[in-house]
Amino acid sequence: MTTMMLVGATGLVGQQVLQQALACEQVARVVAPTRRALPAHPRLHNPVVDFDHLPEDAAWWAVDAVVCALGTTIKVAGSQAAFYRVDHDLPLRVAQLALRHGAQAYALNSALGADPRSRVFYSRTKGELERDLQALGYRSLTLVRPGLIGGERHESRPAEQIGVRVSQWLGPLLPPRYRVVPAERIAHHLLRAALAAEPGCTVLPSEALV
Repeated sequence: MTTMMLVGATGLVGQQVLQQALACEQVARVVAPTRRALPAHPRLHNPVVDFDHLPEDAAWWAVDAVVCALGTTIKVAGSQAAFYRVDHDLPLRVAQLALRHGAQAYALNSALGADPRSRVFYSRTKGELERDLQALGYRSLTLVRPGLIGGERHESRPAEQIGVRVSQWLGPLLPPRYRVVPAERIAHHLLRAALAAEPGCTVLPSEALV
């Protein structure tokens, strides 16, 4: 059985990962650090933390695998710098601390088009995170790259919502990589990757998720 860390547990994909992990017999315990307390569960350890000051020596860093579903938008973050911190710096810091305490596998919810050389800030940020995670030396690293994500979000993302509606309307006419991927499918692949812990770096493109 696996002890798993989940960061981003309150987001669209993270909520699905948490739900599936707590229902999975292979998962002994889920460690989910959040800013606000989550509903209690017998197999959930929920440290309430300040992500600006993560406790580096906390015993709960000692997990077998990590699933990262952290992510925001520039509009919500308020600036490119703030966005970069949430979508690059925090996932990387979590990866460093968990690896230091013995984690062997890391599964990241990245994005379609992630490329450290991209001229698009969003794609470049995702690509730089992927590059920097690969440099850490995890035994198992999985990069999941969905396109549009289907599901009900708490915060408003008008452009993404329009894109999802158009993609759902066009349906089978679109190439598989541009179709909407339900959040629960992304969560399924993230959880499966963390539990399988296949050696090396595995990239799952959007078309492999639907």
